Amino acid sequence: QVHMVESGGGLVQAGGSLNLSCAATGKIFISMGWYRQAPGKQRELVAIVTTGGISNYADSVKGRFTISRDNGKNTVALQMNSLKPEDTAVYYCYAVSVPLANYWGQGTQVTVSS
Repeated sequence: QVHMVESGGGLVQAGGSLNLSCAATGKIFISMGWYRQAPGKQRELVAIVTTGGISNYADSVKGRFTISRDNGKNTVALQMNSLKPEDTAVYYCYAVSVPLANYWGQGTQVTVSS
């Protein structure tokens, strides 16, 4: 059984920083990352990283956010700097397992005030 536990959301002023973390257990995960969903909008990819260290970022967060992963511990973190009000959303941890299956965390709220 897969368990995913997220932490690190909260309220921050524009220009500030937050760090999100996620721990997943129960399977081998070939990719781990973060999606976000703002009110009235579709869920979108923020950043994702493979076990080989290949990462991909949404254009809107490049240069501001950094994803990192500990393969041995099945954890993934997202360091978010220079936060903007438009980064306000619920952030979801995401993982792809072997055999192929998608898993989602419960979500953590990030609110950036102007």
